[in-house]
Amino acid sequence: MARRKKIYEGKAKVLYEGPEPGTIVQYFKDDATAFNAEKKDVIEGKGVLNNRLSEYFMTGLGNVGVPTHFLKRLNMREQLVRSCEIIPLEVIVRNYAAGSMSKRLGIAEGTQLPRPIVEYCYKDDSLGDPLVTEEHIAAFGWASQQDMDDIIALALRVNDYLSGLMYGVGIRLVDFKIEIGRVFDGDFQRLVVADEISPDSCRLWDIESGQKLDKDVFRQDLGSLTDAYTEVARRLGVLPKQSHQPTKPTLIN
Repeated sequence: MARRKKIYEGKAKVLYEGPEPGTIVQYFKDDATAFNAEKKDVIEGKGVLNNRLSEYFMTGLGNVGVPTHFLKRLNMREQLVRSCEIIPLEVIVRNYAAGSMSKRLGIAEGTQLPRPIVEYCYKDDSLGDPLVTEEHIAAFGWASQQDMDDIIALALRVNDYLSGLMYGVGIRLVDFKIEIGRVFDGDFQRLVVADEISPDSCRLWDIESGQKLDKDVFRQDLGSLTDAYTEVARRLGVLPKQSHQPTKPTLIN
């Protein structure tokens, strides 16, 4: 069988033409990158976990009325999504100071912010995805003011959903990033959550211990990335339940 036509290959995923017009097959790789791809490795099983977790989050968002590009999971590494025009921004929502915010503003990592803060980075690997303001976005025509209002509303709804979901399984949602796409139905345009939502794109800390369960495990050499992602999936009940309990021997009188 002929391989589907590749549309794009990024650091963590490959996109192929979908089986129907307006669809794309999104393939999750095992590649792990950090510091704008200066640090690289292949983590066996990472793509499978991210595919399952992203399916779980996207399906949950759809169930609470947040539009996404997700259609269905096809197999262990692939999912079918709607084709959309990606707005060239990473939309970051921060609940606690961490990462680049702590470095930029001198705020201790883990400090709870007065309210969720939404930031934007221009998607360009060659520039290191620089932080931009709404002034930049308007001036360069990346999104209209109506788009920005909708993007903020979407981002905060995703934050509400993910924060509550994670808190329920003992995980603190420190921050996350999403991408937003434009979907066209004739002349009508709507914005949807696109790309993926997974521990690759979130900071997740155990509420009790502060243990990191996200890509910072790889960035900071804190242990097994697969174990961290598996723990998130286990707590959420995403992985199929397997019974490995030994069978008790039958006593014969």
